[in-house]
Amino acid sequence: MADAAVTADPTEAMIAALSKPEATWAAPARDDALARLRAMGLPQRRDEYWKYTRPDKLTQIDAPAAEVLVTDEVPMFDSVERLQIVFVDGVFDAEASDDLSLEGVTIERLATADSDLHWAKNLYGVLETRGQTPVARPLAALNTAFATDGVLIHVTGKPSKPINLTYHHKLKSSDAILHHCIKLDAGAEVTILENGPAAARFNKVMEVEVADDASFHHIRTQGRDHERRAATHIFTRLGTNSAFRSFTMTVNGVLTRNECVIELTGDDAIANVAGACVGDGDFHHDDTVFITHDAVNCQSRQVFKKVLRNGATGVFQGKILVKEGAQKTDGYQISQSLLLDGDSQFLAKPELEIYADDVACSHGSTSGAIDEDALFYLRSRGVPHAEATDMLTLSFLAEAVEEIEDEDLREEMTERLGAWLQRHRG
Repeated sequence: MADAAVTADPTEAMIAALSKPEATWAAPARDDALARLRAMGLPQRRDEYWKYTRPDKLTQIDAPAAEVLVTDEVPMFDSVERLQIVFVDGVFDAEASDDLSLEGVTIERLATADSDLHWAKNLYGVLETRGQTPVARPLAALNTAFATDGVLIHVTGKPSKPINLTYHHKLKSSDAILHHCIKLDAGAEVTILENGPAAARFNKVMEVEVADDASFHHIRTQGRDHERRAATHIFTRLGTNSAFRSFTMTVNGVLTRNECVIELTGDDAIANVAGACVGDGDFHHDDTVFITHDAVNCQSRQVFKKVLRNGATGVFQGKILVKEGAQKTDGYQISQSLLLDGDSQFLAKPELEIYADDVACSHGSTSGAIDEDALFYLRSRGVPHAEATDMLTLSFLAEAVEEIEDEDLREEMTERLGAWLQRHRG
């Protein structure tokens, strides 16, 4: 009877189906995460932070099959001089990856780093644990307990080129769990690029510790497989006068849930997180962001734009929490959707929770259609309807794309979005 009861519990069933990697320096963190996972349980539809997104395909034991998209499109960031690290269905590909040597940074793999004195011992699972309060994030705890691999990046200086994590999907039922730890010392700076669909189902956690006067840049593209599913988490903590900037572009994918949990713990810190997504048909995209201001004179920006058509669904859940004493906080949050037909929907839950009195915080959320006056203006000057619609759509997405500081990467991102719109013209 007891065994039957355990089997009937979806959390215990998932735990039984997975195996923890062999004991290493990360074993205590993995054991703690497993205990927390058992206590909180896997997410359910009734959970407040999952009421807009059905978690069942992310929590069932076997990953739903996802067809592999075959395309001759040049991979994103291919023109950028970078250090490339490749994972295929969650497995490190040494032949496709560059040598992991780069000035100003040390890079190791989670699966092979075996020192009990490893610096990542003080980071692995630490920020993820902090991010469980006040909102439980069970898929992140599951990741910490069972991640099979990932990269450990210690930035001590300013490396000359970005580090590119490339994820390939080749098996229809692949189920990948990766966990990355990134530590920036005081005054350090690094750019992390991510691209690719990763697997049929992908669970990823990235923990980023940004010390005083350090700067972290993150640019990510998710796509283009139509049937892949992904749940990603970024947990970061910022020191004094530090900066965190993250941008994500998502095209295609039947289900994507991107969570970002940011703590500004040092004065004069800046955190910008932005995203642009375009979806057609069976497409569900969820951005969930939680930013905590716990220091003086900090700034945060959330800018999210979604373009939806043919029944696609977009979700945004964003919160700014300003703690007592976090005076002179400047918090900005905007989430907008462009609905290209009457079948698509955008579900938004913007929140402000403020316990300081000297702050400037704002949030806004809108849904709308193509501006008919602007469309008429372009049509009257000879621009075909489809091209005019694409031009207005790219203009709508521009505010989010502008959050990318690098001009060349900004242009490439706009070109990719434009190419997607051309392929999906009605």
